[in-house]
Amino acid sequence: MAEATLSSKNQIVIPREARKRLGLKPGDKLLVVLKGDDMIVIQKPKSFERATRGLAHGKYGRDYLKKERESWE
Repeated sequence: MAEATLSSKNQIVIPREARKRLGLKPGDKLLVVLKGDDMIVIQKPKSFERATRGLAHGKYGRDYLKKERESWE
């Protein structure tokens, strides 16, 4: 964990340790995610498809969609 300070221009500097570990370079895009009163800064994925692939793996069985549709009737 590293600390960053908000400047008078509302800018933050990503600490060198974090930039180096993530391979961040000037011009790279970051996403700011708000969760309640917390803020999370993450590296913007180059491909959202690749970044989200497999997130629901194993969460929904083969019959999930069929059961959902039947419940609407």
